[in-house]
Amino acid sequence: MMLILIAGPYRSGTNNDPKLIQENMDRLEAVSLPIFHKGHVPMIGEWVANPLMKLAGSKEIGDKVFNDIQYPAAHRLLTKCDAILRIEGESKGADQDIAIAKKLGLKVYYNLNDIPNAE
Repeated sequence: MMLILIAGPYRSGTNNDPKLIQENMDRLEAVSLPIFHKGHVPMIGEWVANPLMKLAGSKEIGDKVFNDIQYPAAHRLLTKCDAILRIEGESKGADQDIAIAKKLGLKVYYNLNDIPNAE
């Protein structure tokens, strides 16, 4: 069983439009259930970061509080993960996550079908 971080566009390409951001979040979450059904634990950085940003008083996407928490949350999570799944779409943040995952020696997947079932 692996803890697998799902990385992909969240804010990228949205001009901070909440509807488009939600569409990106929906795409991230769409692969979480299949990962779970393979016997693993899916994780998305925003599942941790978004409540923390709200508690810290973030008023809008991209403000100082957002920037202080958004990427660091995912980067801290990566130190506890076994693997990362990079879904399609341009995202500097997800590309940073992949670079960190590789430095940490995590398994990197680019296709959901490449993730094996847990034993």
